[in-house]
Amino acid sequence: MIAAEHEARVHTIAAEVRERTSRGERVHIDKGGVHHVVPLPGDRRFRSPAIDVSALRRVLHIDREARRCVAEPGLTFADLVDATLPLGLVPAVVPELEGITIGGAVAGCAVESTSFRVGGFHDTCHELELVSGAGEVITCSRERESLLFDMVHGSYGTLAILTRLEFDLVPAEPFVQLTYERHRDPVSYFAAMRTYCEAGDHEFIDGIVHGPDELVLCLGRHVAQAPYVSDYRRLDIFYKSTRARAVDYLRTRDYFFRYDTECHWLTRTVPGLENRLVRALVGKHVLGSTNLIRWSNRLAPLLGAIKRRPDVVVDLFVPHRRILDFYGWYAREPRFYPLWVIPYRLPRWYPWLSPAMVDKIGDPLLVDCAVYGMPNGDPELDWSQVFEEQTYACDGVKTLISRNHYTRERFFSIYDEGNYDAAKRRLDPHGVFPGLYEKLHRVG
Repeated sequence: MIAAEHEARVHTIAAEVRERTSRGERVHIDKGGVHHVVPLPGDRRFRSPAIDVSALRRVLHIDREARRCVAEPGLTFADLVDATLPLGLVPAVVPELEGITIGGAVAGCAVESTSFRVGGFHDTCHELELVSGAGEVITCSRERESLLFDMVHGSYGTLAILTRLEFDLVPAEPFVQLTYERHRDPVSYFAAMRTYCEAGDHEFIDGIVHGPDELVLCLGRHVAQAPYVSDYRRLDIFYKSTRARAVDYLRTRDYFFRYDTECHWLTRTVPGLENRLVRALVGKHVLGSTNLIRWSNRLAPLLGAIKRRPDVVVDLFVPHRRILDFYGWYAREPRFYPLWVIPYRLPRWYPWLSPAMVDKIGDPLLVDCAVYGMPNGDPELDWSQVFEEQTYACDGVKTLISRNHYTRERFFSIYDEGNYDAAKRRLDPHGVFPGLYEKLHRVG
């Protein structure tokens, strides 16, 4: 029954795309919920007619023995974990915000503290079902139409509509034990990070840098029992706890979404919202990434009138071999903390990376430096552009979720234009969806 309902919904979506194509219209994909791209002044990314795929948000099948799940793209990771964790299984990569969808994790670039082992969520996928810009339903995998399978990753809704995903699950215990290792200098910190990644003794590795000489490695393991559990869902604040504790225990679900309550540390930008009394009184209405992002989107026109530019929200992937160069610059100039750092091992070189960029990166172990909420109002200095340029100078790649400043030439020295164009011709021959460069370079 569920499979038949899914098929009917997909064919309805495909028929709508064919109708839009026959009219020569360009469209965008409306997955429902909140967008996890950063709202921009004068943003036109979502002003074209929408293809509504919000009904595609269910688990279709879980194979407990094979440790596989088949699900629709609008399923949030919160709902996915709630479905699999009672079976002792979880996705191999669970992004840190509850409202991120599994389709969004593929179309974007979702990483987390297991990425030092497996890469991104897309690397755990085996099969994707797509509706092309011609209204064709296409199933692809690494064995079948492998270029399409790979190029949908990081395509941000510019190639096709994801309608079904099949992906790995891994065993999980009820709790996660966290150990915090403190370093005073970046040399020992990033060396230890690499050593732990290569040793493979932990299921989870990430870090929070609270200041130039206050660098915390967060090392996690699944455990069957816990002497206590900490709760950072409402009154207490996770990122602050990493400065004070040596060891901590969280329920597995709470560990996955440990940054969700604050949307990393967005709550500190709202006066009083880190106060326990205020949180007790109004927390259920404003705390949590979905609430905070929804409020941010509602206030975007007002904030856009007040602020010269939106705050910086960006992930910067720097090869580990260049991380000391990047961090040395970061500690001298932007000096914005906390800084979230996540080791990310590329399981293979992605075909959307140009051959020149592959040579430039060199090291398959990257460090994602996640800058969230840095003020950017200096009329003489646009930090968004500075981060983009500095990341490239250190042989790295930035995500495209916010403001982008690349020339077309620079952009396609990083991204493989030939592979993207080949996928575009196959999946969107009539240009129903915007191109990748066109969609993501309206900086406002």
